[in-house]
Amino acid sequence: MKKIGVILSGCGVFDGSEIHESVATLAALDKHGLQAVCLAPDIEQMHVINHYSQTVAEGESRNVLVESARIARGNIKPLQSDSMDDLDGLMLPGGFGAAKNLSDYAVNGNQMTVIPIVSEILQKAYQDKKPIAALCIAPVVLTKVLSGQNPILTLGADGADAENINQMGGRHQATTHEEVVLDVKNRLVTGPCYMLDANIGQIMRGADAVVKKLKELL
Repeated sequence: MKKIGVILSGCGVFDGSEIHESVATLAALDKHGLQAVCLAPDIEQMHVINHYSQTVAEGESRNVLVESARIARGNIKPLQSDSMDDLDGLMLPGGFGAAKNLSDYAVNGNQMTVIPIVSEILQKAYQDKKPIAALCIAPVVLTKVLSGQNPILTLGADGADAENINQMGGRHQATTHEEVVLDVKNRLVTGPCYMLDANIGQIMRGADAVVKKLKELL
């Protein structure tokens, strides 16, 4: 069975992985006969958000790996230099964790940086011609790491975030619910999910469509 590394960034839309997108990813991988291997960097979150009040929880700190383990039911590994060795592809769910923990896009926009271990793993996957999929805001991470390859990606509708994709060397394509952008040359698959106003059914179907295309590239 082909193994797909699912890079998580915490637990919760405002400071980690978007839970619906993450679960939809895991369900779709299982449906299409692919084994999910959950991974997360062993680092502290940028900050902690109270998801009820949607405000910063001052004085609190949480670890990205530990929080991601909530979604993975404890079956998760720290993201390391050799993580790609046994994997056939990668997938990144969205959520602000991609923009706050895997990178600093939430703070620095198109001047963003990606944390070294995530950049290293994505580069290894690309160099080894292993396909990479990303949902929601996570394509900005792919754009930054693969900017020299002029990747074709989607964040859903055109707008400020889409323009940032273009300014970082990517090529944004506008999409609607459950549409997928496939960059055959760079072996990338992206879908908008909660970058658009969506219900959970649309998220499930959108993630499934992305995983279906990802499988075709394996």
